[in-house]
Amino acid sequence: MAATLRWLSWAMGVACVLIGAYHVLLGIDSVPGEAGAGATVDSRERFYNAIFLGYGLAWIWAARQSPIPANAIRWIAAVFAIGAFGRLLSMAVHGQPHWFQIPLTVIEVVLPPLFFWLAAAGEKVHHRRGRGVPSTAL
Repeated sequence: MAATLRWLSWAMGVACVLIGAYHVLLGIDSVPGEAGAGATVDSRERFYNAIFLGYGLAWIWAARQSPIPANAIRWIAAVFAIGAFGRLLSMAVHGQPHWFQIPLTVIEVVLPPLFFWLAAAGEKVHHRRGRGVPSTAL
């Protein structure tokens, strides 16, 4: 479980850093259908994606800890879940977005519960080992 959590956390971190950097550098040209949105939307896109890049760094930080801090994973995954809620709310209010947003929404709905589960499982293993329970009993 710990290896899976570490790998997924690294993957999330690297993906978020790369996506954030891509959007910071390209602004609205990085968003399908937004090329004519103007300076205000471009500024917002670049600002929010600098924060997304930092969010990716938080995932990488968590993945580098030993053991991986379950509470940090829960908080970081909760932010991802809030993003999924935002996308779903947008769909309810404004309808279906560009097709590429649909698979992103699915990923954002599916991954947080997986991270919550892996964090809880890793935490249980860590606590058992801390009490002298052999790892084979896990």
